[in-house]
Amino acid sequence: MKQLGIKKLYYSISEVSKITDLEQYVLRYWESEFEQLKPAKNRAGNRIYTNKDIKMILYIKKLLRDERYTIEGAKQVLQSYIPDDETGEQLELIPSNSSTPSQQDAALKPGDNRLRNDMVEIKRFFEELLVRLT
Repeated sequence: MKQLGIKKLYYSISEVSKITDLEQYVLRYWESEFEQLKPAKNRAGNRIYTNKDIKMILYIKKLLRDERYTIEGAKQVLQSYIPDDETGEQLELIPSNSSTPSQQDAALKPGDNRLRNDMVEIKRFFEELLVRLT
């Protein structure tokens, strides 16, 4: 199985802006609104984003843009959000042609809809990233 993942440990705000297709000012604004989004800063005072930060940004983007939550509504959803990958390890994604959706769903336990939705979002992210890089 081919492993897809982000290879760097830290990203600048300009890199994250390109990866997430969000303007830098939006990222800075979201930091002020969402307490879960707090990238570290390097010695020069520049923001450095981790894979976990990027996942959080993509989740916030999904809540606000796709699911049409207000900022206040998204804040409430994020209070119960637990990142799937607390360790920072790269996730191994199942290639879309490796099995049918029903086989993939059967491998998930009941109640794993959030995990499935997150994995679909991550898969989309990597597919878009690969398109941009090629």
